[in-house]
Formats: sequence, C-alpha cells, structure tokens
Amino acid sequence: MFSAEFHSSVAAIEPELWNILFASDNPFIRHEFLLALEESKCVCDETGWSPQHLLLYEQERAVAAMPLYLKSHSYGEFVFDWGWAEAYQRHGLDYYPKLLTAIPFTPSTGPRIGIADGQNRAVILPLVFEQIRLRASELGCSSWHLLFPDADLEGRKSHFREADLLRRQDIQFHWFNHGYSCFDDYLSALRSSRRKNLKRERKAVKAQGVTLERKTGKEITTQDWSAFYRCYCSTYLKRSGHPGYLNRSFFDLLLERMSQSLMLVVARQEEEIIASSLFFFDSRRLYGRYWGSLANIHYLHFEACFYQGIEFCIENGIAEFDPGTQGEHKLLRGFEPDMTCSYHWIQDPRFRAAIEGFLESEKQSTRAYGEHAAEFLPFKKGS
Repeated sequence: MFSAEFHSSVAAIEPELWNILFASDNPFIRHEFLLALEESKCVCDETGWSPQHLLLYEQERAVAAMPLYLKSHSYGEFVFDWGWAEAYQRHGLDYYPKLLTAIPFTPSTGPRIGIADGQNRAVILPLVFEQIRLRASELGCSSWHLLFPDADLEGRKSHFREADLLRRQDIQFHWFNHGYSCFDDYLSALRSSRRKNLKRERKAVKAQGVTLERKTGKEITTQDWSAFYRCYCSTYLKRSGHPGYLNRSFFDLLLERMSQSLMLVVARQEEEIIASSLFFFDSRRLYGRYWGSLANIHYLHFEACFYQGIEFCIENGIAEFDPGTQGEHKLLRGFEPDMTCSYHWIQDPRFRAAIEGFLESEKQSTRAYGEHAAEFLPFKKGS
C-alpha cells in the first residue's frame, strides 16, 4: 500500500533520508542546498516559492522523494511560460498557482525524483505522477511542470506520455572534456583563428594588471566570500535594478555546509578583489552559477567564468562544464549546443491541445537552431 506526504519545508524531512533517496552528488538536489534556500528566505511563501516537497511511502518506508513548489509566478525558472499565462488571462482563467518540480533559480539538468534502491521505477513513477495530479486539484493549480530532468529520468519517456505530459526542448551550451591534458592541449583542438583569439583574450586580461586565483572548500576565506557577494550584488544592480534573488544568508549557509562542492575564482587588480565567480562541482560536472564585477575589465568575464572553469575541469578530470543558460558567445569558446528538456502537465484539455501544438512547432525551430549554432563551433574538422 502506497501513500504520500507533502511537506511545507525540506527541514521536515531527514537530511540523510533525502540524500540517500537521490543517491547523487549533484549539489543542487542535496538537502543542504534546498534547506539553505528556505532558511535564508530566498524560497518561501513571500517570494512566491511555497515548498510542497513530496515523499512517497510504501507502508511506513519512504520509497521516493521529489522537490515541489507551489508557484504564484514564473520567475527564477528559465523555462519561459509567460505566454501560456497570458493566454489563460485573456480567456478569464487563472494560470497561477501552478506546481513546479525544479531547483529554484538553477537552470541546470539534474536528478528530480529520488527512488529507493530495489524499487521498480515502472511502478513508482506513475504513482508519483498521480499524487502530483491529486495535489494540483486540491490546491487549485492549472498545471505541473518538471524542469531539467537528468538523462536517467529523461529515458523514461513512455511514462511521461502515459501520464499525459508534454515535452519541451531547449538549447544550452556546455563544454565537454575530450581527454585534454592541459589548456594548451584544448587550444590545439581549435582552428588557428579561434586559438589566437582565445590567447589574445587571456593575455589582454593579464595586461590590465589582473591576476586570478581558484579556491575550493576551506581555501575560501571570509574576505573572499564578502568580496564575492559585493561583486554579485553590484552586477545584479547594474543589470536588473535589484541586488539579486539570493541574499547573503543563503551564500553564508552554502559556505558553511557545502564548501566541499564550491570553487571560487577571485580576480584582483593592485591587490584589490575586483571580480569573482562562484562554481559548484561534483564528480562529473562543473556548474558556473554566480558572477559579479566591480570594474570594467575587457574580457574578464570570459576569463573568470569560462577559461578558469575549463582549466579546472581539465586539471580535475571533470567531464562536463555547464556554465549557465543562454549566450551564443559561448560557441566561439568551445561550448557545444546541448539539448535540455522539460515536461508539462496541463489540466485544462483545451489549453493542453493548444500548448501541444505550440510545442510541436517550437521543437522544429529548436532543433534547427541547435544545428545552425553548431556550425559556429571553433574546432578543427575531425576534432
């Protein structure tokens, strides 16, 4: 006999239980990361992210878990459905609230459903989907959205189809480590013109008197951390008019509880920290997430956010580098088009049919975009 519980905070779930169910070193699905978002109040009812985390039980044993949020907007998701919300509004219907399975403010592919060892996924997944639909009806939600699932879950497409979920595709740009021994080895795989451009960009940063240092774990000092946060807020203010979705408390909790998953790039000019970029990493991937600068230094963003990350991957045998969403400029620096996906359950059959038609058309244009983008990659033929 299976049953479900929904929790208004991940704090109500034992950290060890949550992490064992997911059995992953992906930093964003870990209990510590999700709890830091909640304890810092970056994720709460007031910010439009109301936790509804799911635990599925077989008798008294927890056999599955899923991060889940009740959303009153679509900010911080990076799978854009504003047009869907506007269509609902034009027809006098409410698109919000909706249910969302994702990592807040983190458009990165990773585990989304944790299932206990020995459990049959073909049995568990339909049960999870059914509980989500029931919860959506209880809360008056228009829909449920599952964003950026990993390859393991993506391989269960038949279960998604049976659950009446619509699949959406998008493109991100990721760097792949093809067994490079050093950064120069990576450069040797590029065409001559692109190799010269990358070298020129890196030399230009040094010529402006900037030095960079990579730090991990306990090497990151309180001074480094404070400077990073100043840079982060400054850049957000210039770009968006607010200091960012994530506050100092959140970042302090990360450093306290997850330093082993952090890599910080610190950029100095005349001994003063002028820029910083924060990465997460696990056994397979490096994730570029947060960046900020106090000075306008030509090419510094590329150096701190891309080239330092590539070097870190090569030195540590990390297979893939996810630098974040958007940015065709990444192509010329060796970041390849990579397909991501999301799944969407739309309760109203009329809107489901309309959205399905839209997604079918969008799929064709997304694939064409990915194929066209790949033509601009800087690699030699055969590399």
